[in-house]
Amino acid sequence: MPTNALALSRLLLSERSTWLRVVERIVRDRAAAEDVTQGLWFKVQTVRDDPPIDNPRAYLRRLAVNAATDELRASSRRMEDIQEEIEHLLWVEDDRPAQDRIVLNRDLVTRIDAAVEALPEPTRGIFRLNRVHGVTQREIAARYGISTTVVERHIRRALGILSDVRRAE
Repeated sequence: MPTNALALSRLLLSERSTWLRVVERIVRDRAAAEDVTQGLWFKVQTVRDDPPIDNPRAYLRRLAVNAATDELRASSRRMEDIQEEIEHLLWVEDDRPAQDRIVLNRDLVTRIDAAVEALPEPTRGIFRLNRVHGVTQREIAARYGISTTVVERHIRRALGILSDVRRAE
């Protein structure tokens, strides 16, 4: 083990309670101070001998203060994230429709389905081909042997009836 690391380790072990208090004053949490002090132990194990440390106590103090400050910042960021999540959970509007709205919409869909079923042929077939299956008016006209203008009238008629159903809501 390098000489600097050995000197810092001995100092940290011999004055652990002092270093723990130094860190706890900064982070204001005993458990976090324990964690930071433990991390400090691992940090001093990696200190090399070049350059030599003239004042191990001052060096260890600087390491402890920096580690504690880093923990305080990280803890503050975690608290901000938690606070933001809490606010989001408490104040975000529920974008789901209300139960009464769901019931009304289900009723409307049922009435529209019934109205489509009640459409006379060929209006019902033309409407379904165009609006449900996405068949073009030109293709429908060719299939039924009628003009696109007649197809358009059937679709307009179906839409008018369905519009009346919706307005009756």
